[in-house]
Amino acid sequence: MATTYAQLMREVSGPALAGSGVAGSGVAGSEVAGTVAQPSMLAGDEAAARFGVIVAVLQAQRDQVGGVRPELVFEDVPAPRTLAPYASAIAATVWVEDDDIASGRLVLLYDPAGQTGWAGPLRVIAFIRADLDPDIAEDPLIGQVGWTWLTEALDNRTAGYAEPSGTVTTEVTEGFGAKESEPALTGFELRASWSPVPPQTDSGPGPESLDGHLTAWCDALCAAAGLPPLAEGVTALPPSSRRLR
Repeated sequence: MATTYAQLMREVSGPALAGSGVAGSGVAGSEVAGTVAQPSMLAGDEAAARFGVIVAVLQAQRDQVGGVRPELVFEDVPAPRTLAPYASAIAATVWVEDDDIASGRLVLLYDPAGQTGWAGPLRVIAFIRADLDPDIAEDPLIGQVGWTWLTEALDNRTAGYAEPSGTVTTEVTEGFGAKESEPALTGFELRASWSPVPPQTDSGPGPESLDGHLTAWCDALCAAAGLPPLAEGVTALPPSSRRLR
């Protein structure tokens, strides 16, 4: 079941992620005891059972991150149904003083047979969106900096990853006429996918397969939002003056 990178990104990112507020229905801070999104295609077989164990690792990581990042609000969301036999997804929003300043989505795909461009049966897809100060967004290296937020987080948090692929996009929204007094907004979007390189059992990926990967995504999301890093190796932007009102 081969899929192109464009298909992956089209199904993972969408209008609902941009500026979406989920404080009312999500799970914030330490209140993350709910279950993560269940696999979208569960069959009564060994592969489904194995994937269920791996997905449980996401819940544990979400609990850990929520305990130290109260700004993050998590929400279980439907996973894409056409990218792989098994999939699970989670969304997150960064809240600071009642403002949602960044959002993202993480999707885990599992195909026991693997797919073209994957390094194994698992693939992680990540989407991050945040607003940047215009002076920071004008930096010609902002794309490279944004990509480094993710790769440094993966280097620091995980046992390894392979076949990374992605894009960084910035766009400026300016007001004119009646909206001329409104400040310009510069949107930052990162879309990426990679394959975890975990310890493997003889029959497939083990429960440690996703160790650190959700945490790395959260690190990159918080860096894009301008929050200070929790560990060395991931540098954050200064918080936007528009964000902390």
